Amino acid sequence: MNLVIGLSLIILFAFGVPIAVSIMLASIIGIEFFTRLPLLLVPQQMFIGIDKFPLMAIPFFILAGNLMAAGGISQRLVDLAKSIVGGVQGGLAMTCVLTCMMFAAVSGSSVATTFAIGAILIPAMVRHGYPKPLAASIQASSAELGVLIPPSIPLILFGVSTDTSIGQLFLAGVGPGLLIGMALILFLYLFCKVRGYGLEDHKDSTSFVVSFKRAWAALLMPVVVIGGIYGGVFTPTEASAVAVFYALLVGGFYYRELKAADLWPILRQSVISTAAVMLIIAAASLFSFLISRTGLPGHIAGWVTQVFDSPMTFLLAVNVLLLLVGMFIETSAAILVLAPILTPIAMQFGVHPVHFGLIMVVNLALGMITPPLGVNLFAACAVARISIDQMLPWLARFVLVVLACLVAITYLPWISMGLVWLVY
Repeated sequence: MNLVIGLSLIILFAFGVPIAVSIMLASIIGIEFFTRLPLLLVPQQMFIGIDKFPLMAIPFFILAGNLMAAGGISQRLVDLAKSIVGGVQGGLAMTCVLTCMMFAAVSGSSVATTFAIGAILIPAMVRHGYPKPLAASIQASSAELGVLIPPSIPLILFGVSTDTSIGQLFLAGVGPGLLIGMALILFLYLFCKVRGYGLEDHKDSTSFVVSFKRAWAALLMPVVVIGGIYGGVFTPTEASAVAVFYALLVGGFYYRELKAADLWPILRQSVISTAAVMLIIAAASLFSFLISRTGLPGHIAGWVTQVFDSPMTFLLAVNVLLLLVGMFIETSAAILVLAPILTPIAMQFGVHPVHFGLIMVVNLALGMITPPLGVNLFAACAVARISIDQMLPWLARFVLVVLACLVAITYLPWISMGLVWLVY
């Protein structure tokens, strides 16, 4: 049955069937032809998969990110980042990375970050002499920080699917997010120096004091959300609702750029994005239930423990697997299907589940900037109005930088766990 389900998934993916529908159809084939279970189980298991309180955080964080993007936050964060790094050669490229790091602490979504920041900075970089494919590659690579720096939707999904503390996962995401962000900034500084890009970037730099005064309310949002969680004021799920309320206040009453007429399109887009994520979660729950009944996770665990005799070799194999999976399967689906299988095995090798969660999310974040299904690539191409093949020669450099950071995150647990050990 596992073979038939796997082949069904591959065939459906090859024909371009949406991921959620592919997972659901493959599961139905398995139930109908290889078990005596009634098909009534399909809606039951799908409902059980999304009937979890922590998942309420997803629609609220999506809505909060959309409200902040429409409320004038993006331009203010860009101006603040320019005031910090814009005065040096390559400062505009580094501004892109730094802005994405700040916006990631607001939106929790890499695609939202790509559209919100890319619409401002890709044209600006092109005007300053950066090749358009390079500008789009910088934006796509920087935006993946949206799934690492809390709040992060993939980290919520990992926590729900493996019963791991979402609060600890959020805290653990800070170190890897800062590491990758700083590595990209350092690389861009050296790259622009060597290649001669960004010589005129200093002309657009702004006063830090003025920019900070304009952006302080936006920067306060992650402080309120994350501080409230670790201060014991509210749970991560409740924090998502607080984020929505704060975004409405800042965008509507402080910056006064969020109008009543904007709310319907924002709500509509948030509902569409939420529905897509929730359908994948529901379908993956059904798939996981069926796979668990076959005993496949136990067989995989037994095989892995026989083949790999140390945590180092196991983590190397997992990294290779997840890098390949991330290239072909959407991040949410990959987490929901693989995390319940791989996490118990990792724990047998002495890997902390929070550390493993960050390894998994960083791996799958790389899939967002690698073809053929890199969602950040499509978003950056849509903003820059170029094709993916034009980006690939430039993109390879950034993939290598993130890969180097992934190796460090994998084999130096303190990068992820340092703050967790300090707080907990």
